[in-house]
Amino acid sequence: MQHDGLAWLGGALATLVALLAVRLLWRRGWLAGWLRGNLAVVLLALAVLLGLLARGLLAYGPLPDSQRPLVTLSFQALAPQQYRVTLLEGTREREVILQGDLWQLDVRLLRMKGLAELIGLQSGYRLERLAARYMAIEQQSLQNQAELLEGTPIDFWTALRLPQRALGVLDAVPLRSGMLPMADEAVYVVSLSAAGLLAQPLNPAAQRAMRLWTVSSDAPQAR
Repeated sequence: MQHDGLAWLGGALATLVALLAVRLLWRRGWLAGWLRGNLAVVLLALAVLLGLLARGLLAYGPLPDSQRPLVTLSFQALAPQQYRVTLLEGTREREVILQGDLWQLDVRLLRMKGLAELIGLQSGYRLERLAARYMAIEQQSLQNQAELLEGTPIDFWTALRLPQRALGVLDAVPLRSGMLPMADEAVYVVSLSAAGLLAQPLNPAAQRAMRLWTVSSDAPQAR
């Protein structure tokens, strides 16, 4: 009986609370204010999201014309199998330290398509990662890399890679160069071709390193 009484009391209190809620909702001034407040919060959140997305887009530089490379890489030996790498993008210059024998570059391409392409919006790119590895099998566990991405509040490029997040106007495309040898004073250029990233030796030191690597019996295949 005690449990029944508590149940009836709880039901009565629930009914009273429900009636009070309905009465409050029927008051136009309160309901309209509540709706306006929620709408303002939603619009403010949307504005913040769009601002963060715009900031993320600013990190992508325009693709250079066909006569210019995306980036030029210059290598300077600091010690055996250790190099200072200077990356030149237009007028921007960065330096990283790599250890190993071979290098490989990853790039993020943000490609406009559909309506965005029709109205003249240009595709953009960001350097993502410069990785290095050793040719000797016993050293290959010592692979290292330099992250080239600068922090952004929202990594929308990665989100666009998810199938369910694909948009009709943007396409996130990962690009990767082949493995090429590092050498003192070697200079390489990386360009965008129809097949992807094309890395080529630019000076005699890089060309000599390419020849030695190609004829080496234990040289791994570029991938």
